[in-house]
Amino acid sequence: MRLGATMPNFKAETTMGKIRFFDWQGDSWVILFSHPSDFTPVCTTELARMAVRLPEFTKRNAKCLAHSVDDLQSHHKWVQDIQSYCHDVPKSFPYPIIADPRRDLAILFGMLDEDQRRDPVIAQTIRALYIISPDHKVRLSMFYPLSTGRNVDEILRCLDSLQLTYRLKVVVTPVDWTPGDSVMIEPDVTEGEANKLFPKGYKKVPLPSGIEYVRTTQDY
Repeated sequence: MRLGATMPNFKAETTMGKIRFFDWQGDSWVILFSHPSDFTPVCTTELARMAVRLPEFTKRNAKCLAHSVDDLQSHHKWVQDIQSYCHDVPKSFPYPIIADPRRDLAILFGMLDEDQRRDPVIAQTIRALYIISPDHKVRLSMFYPLSTGRNVDEILRCLDSLQLTYRLKVVVTPVDWTPGDSVMIEPDVTEGEANKLFPKGYKKVPLPSGIEYVRTTQDY
C-alpha cells in the first residue's frame, strides 16, 4: 500500500458487524491501524488511547478502524480488558476491530510476510497505520515494530497536515508543524499566483543561494 495507492474495497468481519470498506468509509477520512495480536500489553494501551481520543478524530471527519489477526470472539474478550485497563474508554467500544484470523487482509495491506502468514505464532502484524482520504487514497503510512507504541498526538498532527494540504494543494507543512503555525508555499507556485492565493501576504526567507524557495504564510 504505497502512498497514492487506492485502498481496495475489501469486505471484513468486525466487532461492529460486517463492512464493505467504501460504503463504511463514506466521505470520511479513515485511520486504519494494525496490532500484532489480542491480549498484548502495548496494543492494549494503543486501542484504549484511540478510543479515548476518538472525539478528536470525529471532529476532523475521520473514522478509526483497528485490525488484528485474531477472531471476533477473541476481540470481544480483549475489549473488556481494554475497558478495565483504562476506565475512560466508553462502555460501548466506539470503533470497529477487524477480525482477520486467516491473515488475508494483513497480506493485502502489506502488514506481514507472505511466507509467515499461516503461522499462528510468527505471523503477527507489525504496527502499521494508514491514513486514507475520502477518495480512498493512501495519504500516509507509518510502520512501528512490535516493541514500540505509537503516539496518538502525532497521528492527529499528521491528519491535520494532510487535510490542510489536501484542501489547499499548494502548501506544505514544515518540521514540527501544528495547526496555527506558518505553512510553506510550494516552490512551483509563481510569485503572481502566490499573491492571488495568499492576499494577506507571505514571507520570503533569504538564503545564501539566492533562490527564493522558502516562502511562509499564515494565510490559510
